[in-house]
Amino acid sequence: MKFARFKHMGKTLTGVAADGAIQVINGDMYSEWEYTGEVLAEDEVQLLAPVIPEKILGIGANYVSSREELPEQIPDLPVFFFKPSSSVIGPDEDIQIPEGIEEVKFESELAVIIGKEMKNVPKEEVLDYVFGYTIGNDVTAPQFFHEAGHWTLGKSFDTFTPLGPYIETELDPYQVQVKAEVNGDEKQNSPTSLMIVPLAEMVSYLSKVMTLKPGDCILTGSPLGAYLIKSDDVIACKIDEIGTLSNKMVKSSISVGS
Repeated sequence: MKFARFKHMGKTLTGVAADGAIQVINGDMYSEWEYTGEVLAEDEVQLLAPVIPEKILGIGANYVSSREELPEQIPDLPVFFFKPSSSVIGPDEDIQIPEGIEEVKFESELAVIIGKEMKNVPKEEVLDYVFGYTIGNDVTAPQFFHEAGHWTLGKSFDTFTPLGPYIETELDPYQVQVKAEVNGDEKQNSPTSLMIVPLAEMVSYLSKVMTLKPGDCILTGSPLGAYLIKSDDVIACKIDEIGTLSNKMVKSSISVGS
């Protein structure tokens, strides 16, 4: 089932998407909801980010190029980082590159959406707490990485976390390909089986550090192939079972110090 968040006639609504149509729903999509009976054609609406998370967490450098390169043991302390909810945009919205930054890096990722509150959950039970999956683009300005290794500023600019187009609830996260195209040329295409820290271990680890709540988003890492892109480039992040998240890079008039 694909859940969509969208705007129609000035209202922000939620619905279930299938076959080019969206059935509008009322209620909390994470728990109890019902169909309203209203059905809209998808080309009548503006798709938004399917969720505005309270927390967005990402993991760094989580893919290898082949199974032979996978480590025998996962890292004791994986590299995680936060991104603010103010960085979220939806499909077809522009990614704004602040003045003073010439290029930014795209990173196509499978994003986990938490469905119910979880704390200290073992890896064997993680999928019971997952509502579904969407696509994320972890846009990054590496020139704002601190020399000591702090990544927050480089990943936190407004528009630097496109999400969408839907949340797919019926998905095997271990059997998908994470892809990306820049201006129509494929740059990334890797199975999630090449993650260094697998999805269940990753989410379980985070749940032992902090309480995860419905709507929280975990970016599970980007395959090899991400690189710097510039204004007017169009990045299309793809997972066939979910859809395509496409955004254009544009220069912003807002300048920041370096």
